[in-house]
Amino acid sequence: MSSSDDIHTRVTAPGGVPAMTAQGTPAAQPGAAAQPAAFASVDEVAARFLAHSYVCDRRTATAIHLAERLQKPILVEGPAGVGKTELAKTLAAVLGTELVRLQCYEGLDEGKALYEWEYGKQLLYTQILRDKIGEVLSGTSTLSEAVDRIGQQATAFFSEKFLLDRPLLTAIRAPHRVVLLIDEVDRAEQEFEAFLLEVLSDFQVSVPELGTLRARFPPMVILTSNNVRELSDALKRRCLHLFFDYPSAERELEIVRLRAPEAARGLSEAVVRVVQGVRTLDLKKKPSVSETLDWVRALTILSTDQLTPALAEETLNLILKYEGDIERAKDKLPELLAGKKA
Repeated sequence: MSSSDDIHTRVTAPGGVPAMTAQGTPAAQPGAAAQPAAFASVDEVAARFLAHSYVCDRRTATAIHLAERLQKPILVEGPAGVGKTELAKTLAAVLGTELVRLQCYEGLDEGKALYEWEYGKQLLYTQILRDKIGEVLSGTSTLSEAVDRIGQQATAFFSEKFLLDRPLLTAIRAPHRVVLLIDEVDRAEQEFEAFLLEVLSDFQVSVPELGTLRARFPPMVILTSNNVRELSDALKRRCLHLFFDYPSAERELEIVRLRAPEAARGLSEAVVRVVQGVRTLDLKKKPSVSETLDWVRALTILSTDQLTPALAEETLNLILKYEGDIERAKDKLPELLAGKKA
């Protein structure tokens, strides 16, 4: 691809909002291959996620179904380890496509998220083509003339050959629909959030040397937040919103049985019962669902089919990461194992 002309343009209404059909779905993009809907109904979303061992409740399945039809991002907020990132991974698996992940952090800027020029490669080519550069400058007598002559060759060094795609541009330029995961967006600064809003509004970016690059197949976008900071109303308004909390005992047990089917039924029930009780304690960090799964799998590796008080105490570090939390949970273990409230 040598220029931005090779990328099809999205249909947009005034103000950069995707044009809609009379039925309220995004209008087709001229010149782009038709992209059939991935899900016929909310029930199909839930069923296909369940086939990939992801328990998807009705509200989540509805959000996914609507996000695809409306071409809107989904913002998933909630504590760490409750399945937000896994939602995006499973969506990519269900759709049979790639997951493009942008991990946010303090100090993340446009260059790391969008694109960079490979300056090292440009310098290497300059050295290799040193003799050719001499020919280009032949006949110039002043510095100004030399600069002008070199400037005429700038497009050779600021072309596709030297463009390094970062996650956002990778998702925008994908030859088919992908799932774009913008993970822990709350860890990035507000300035980056504003830039992100601009990109997500119409899935296009401007590269001064190449022009405007537009998505032929807009990605399905999942943003996650651990509520480290409050996100802007503008970003929330742009997205469909979900909140994932720690699951109920029934749902957590269903997750454990799906993800760790090798575990004995009684063991899974005991682990979930203890974890649910531990979360009611005054802890620095509550155990996540992923840590529940780690505990069940570890106990299975230890060839046990029941959670004894001694074994529970020895392996509490699988779900609790602070010594103070472990000591607090140890004091309550007899009650929790007996199914009593802590």
